[in-house]
Amino acid sequence: MNTITRAQLAEAIYAQVGLSRNESAALLEDVLERISAALEAGRPVKISAFGTFSVRQKGMRVGRNPKTGIEVPIMPRRVLSFRPSQVLKARLNGEPVGPGDE
Repeated sequence: MNTITRAQLAEAIYAQVGLSRNESAALLEDVLERISAALEAGRPVKISAFGTFSVRQKGMRVGRNPKTGIEVPIMPRRVLSFRPSQVLKARLNGEPVGPGDE
């Protein structure tokens, strides 16, 4: 399984949009920075026909050390979640996508 990297995304922008390589990389970095900043502020990020990123607050809970069985407190934290759109789900499963969905 090949992972897509920032460099590959920047190269794809360069090839399809026609910006210079430096401009393509800067554009990608700006988009990723804006997404990160919104999530850090606790705001959801919705990308149409792709999905929604959101930050959830998890409360404190008690877990167990699997080796010893001793209870260990798990501190509250914020977690990132992603909910794919119906369009993305359909594409992943090879199903037809409606004309207004893309």
